[in-house]
Amino acid sequence: MDGGNSKTALVAARTDGKVLAYTRGPGTNSHAVGAEAVADVIGALVDDAKLKEQAEHGVFFLCGADLPSDIEALEQAIAPRGWARELTVDNDTFALLRAGSDAPDVIAIICGAGINVVGRGVDGTIARYPSLGWETGDWGGSEMLGREVLRLSARAEDGRGEPTALVEVVRSHFGTKTVEEVGIAVHYKHMKQSRLGELAPKVITAAADGDVIARSLLDLLADEIVLMAQRAQRDLGVAEADVVLGGGMLHGGTGLLYETIVERLPRPLHPVPALDEPVVGAALAALDAAGADGKAKARLRAELRGR
Repeated sequence: MDGGNSKTALVAARTDGKVLAYTRGPGTNSHAVGAEAVADVIGALVDDAKLKEQAEHGVFFLCGADLPSDIEALEQAIAPRGWARELTVDNDTFALLRAGSDAPDVIAIICGAGINVVGRGVDGTIARYPSLGWETGDWGGSEMLGREVLRLSARAEDGRGEPTALVEVVRSHFGTKTVEEVGIAVHYKHMKQSRLGELAPKVITAAADGDVIARSLLDLLADEIVLMAQRAQRDLGVAEADVVLGGGMLHGGTGLLYETIVERLPRPLHPVPALDEPVVGAALAALDAAGADGKAKARLRAELRGR
């Protein structure tokens, strides 16, 4: 199971790598809905999968599993449901890490609605951080980027800030005459703040078209991602590592943001695009726990790519 802010995916497979079920549902961020509600979403996906027996091992890599207390709450909500005899519950960034690279030393950075980084060293060392947002010093992901777009566009609109094409981006996207209307709607909760994340792709486009403000935001985000990779590298104590770059804003290893990160990432950190869905990593981790061989893992990856 891989559960993110916007969607959750389930894969069930035999230990020889044969895929038995694949299904998707809504997001499962326990910070937003609570652990029991997350378990309810998972339960609906398990029902959709129509599995005939209990799994030997279940891996649940879930958004919101940031602190030990988060993981404990999710374990307590999931374990009584009886979906698997053995459980692994952890943050969804570990799904990206496992799916993205088989290297001995790996760092994974997810940049979607939010942003997070984890790392694993060949000696078993794990690098992980709360990554709760601005409260823990983080900046990045489409939602925080969208907030900054709104702020800078409002200032540009009334003359306090530099002119930017992002003013029209905000107006046209939300169908308003002014940026101020959007700010008021967000403040009074007539519009969910999370909707500001919808602006992210248009910021990248504006940056590619030469808008100075949009380019400055893209550069800031790229620099933050590089800093996260370097922090994990330092804490793992490794000289080099694969850096798997995934999430909605980086998926596929293309585009100006990805290219900027690759350009700025110091070697010997090796950028690796996320070519498989993170749920592939969760399924591979379950096969790891079940003692499956390399042939089974290759079969599972190939079958899921085929879908």
